[in-house]
Amino acid sequence: MLFGSKVESDAFEAVAVPHLNDLYRTAVHLVRDRTQAHDLVQEAYLQAWKAFHRFDPGTNCRAWLFKILLNEVRHYRRRWFNTKTVPEAEHSFEETLAFEPPVPEDIQDEDVLAALDELPREFREVVLLSDVQEFAYREIAEMLGIPVGTVMSRLSRGRKQLRIKLANYASATGAGRKLQEGAYERR
Repeated sequence: MLFGSKVESDAFEAVAVPHLNDLYRTAVHLVRDRTQAHDLVQEAYLQAWKAFHRFDPGTNCRAWLFKILLNEVRHYRRRWFNTKTVPEAEHSFEETLAFEPPVPEDIQDEDVLAALDELPREFREVVLLSDVQEFAYREIAEMLGIPVGTVMSRLSRGRKQLRIKLANYASATGAGRKLQEGAYERR
């Protein structure tokens, strides 16, 4: 056995593996690259496995794993920014235009996820941890290493930005009008 006994292996598998999908989904939203998210989650689980002897049984394993994942994401971003070089601006004007896809009739889950991905990183992290993963403010503060008040502020601002993005999208697609028209028809 490489890192420990069979008992430790079984205990780690029982408490840590059930959270794998939640960590992966969060990592995808944080780094916006499925392959890199997969690698980061693998690295987080490797780190958790190595440090499992320090984990207190009966405590919140999910929060512990998310804290490890968030540290891995921070390390990844630091490495990425340090190695990123700025290419020379030799692009034509057409290459720099943003593609705007056609607008669908109704708001889909993908649209909500896209709006979430447009939030600034610090707001997106807190919204994901609070509203998607349902962590308490205190747990999020511990994971991110910030005060609880900062968590609440970022969550409020992130939710507000998300509401604005979705309201603009809904009004552009007519989703709000359909709802209002349906309400008037019932009378």
